[in-house]
Formats: sequence, C-alpha cells, structure tokens
Amino acid sequence: MSRYTGSIYKRARRVGISILENGKELLKRPYKPGQHGNARKRKLSNYGIQLNEKQKIRFTYGLNERQLRRTFDLAGKMKGQHGENFLKLLEARLDNVVYRMGIASTRAAARQVVNHGHILVNNNKVNIPSYSVKPGDVISVKENSNDHKAIKESLDKVIKLVEYVTFDKNKLSGTFVRYPERNELTADINELLVVEFYSK
Repeated sequence: MSRYTGSIYKRARRVGISILENGKELLKRPYKPGQHGNARKRKLSNYGIQLNEKQKIRFTYGLNERQLRRTFDLAGKMKGQHGENFLKLLEARLDNVVYRMGIASTRAAARQVVNHGHILVNNNKVNIPSYSVKPGDVISVKENSNDHKAIKESLDKVIKLVEYVTFDKNKLSGTFVRYPERNELTADINELLVVEFYSK
C-alpha cells in the first residue's frame, strides 16, 4: 500500500489547516504552496470546496482514499449523524489513539509504533494501525519496549491529554474512555460537506 512521503507542510498549506495540529505548517507561509501561492486566489466551485474538506480529513488522519471511503461507509451504518460518526471512527483508530495518548508525537509516528508491534490492546499485541478501539479498551506499551527512545521522548513532551483518553506515564498504560464529542474535535473541518461529497 502506497504512502505519501512528501512534505506535510505543503499538504497543510494546500488545504489550509494544520495537519499536525500545532499550527507550525502555516506559521511562516499561511498561503497555498507553489510559485503563485501567495498571489493567485481562485474561487472554488461547490465540488472544489467539498473535495477540499474531504482532503483535510484524509491528510490529517493519513489515510488513502480507499481506507477513508470504507470508514465513511461504516459510519453510515451507525445511529446518529453520519458526519460526526465518521470523525468518531477515525478518532477510534488505534494509531490515532496512540497519538492522542502521547505515545507518539505524530500520527505517522504512531502508525509506525503500532506496525512495529510496540503496542498492546487489552494485553494482546495489535500491529494493525486501523484497528478500531472500543470505549474501555486499555492501550499499553509492550514491556520490552518500555525504554524505546522515541516513545520516551514523545511522552516527555506531553502537557495535556484530550478528555476522552487517559494515560499513566509510569505504567505506560491508558484507556480509551469514550468516543469524543464533536466540540472536542477540530472546528476547521466541516464534515457535512464531506457527506455531501460522498453522497453524489
């Protein structure tokens, strides 16, 4: 499966939001990438606006189109609002939960940590980043990975966790408490436009 290996900063500038959620990508150049990025501002069609919202989600969570569409279809089978359920399922991916707990500093790093078998879910090794974590599941670092340099460095940088996860730095274990509420997620994404995009 192919992975994007180019500049995250360019992708963030292209869609107009901070993919890393720290604002650094847009700090120096808050405009589109390319030679004419700062000069030319073309008006997007309705399709273009919807596509841009979809790309915001895809780039933020680091998924390919097939993965994103599969998650969207799964969200449509759940009770409640389709768009909100879509974001909740993305937040419940194991790589994202590992990132939210501070075990990795980015989602890409979290995906690698999971792939390399450093993470346990309910004391069972899971090396599939797309694994769907359920409320109450306990996520922990495998015992022989406790001294992993990248994990320790990432945890040292954590100041505050989101409210829907807990993590004990001493035990290197935490819990996915619940699915997030919509107001706990970024306001820079309009998921209703993504529902419109996929509904065509």
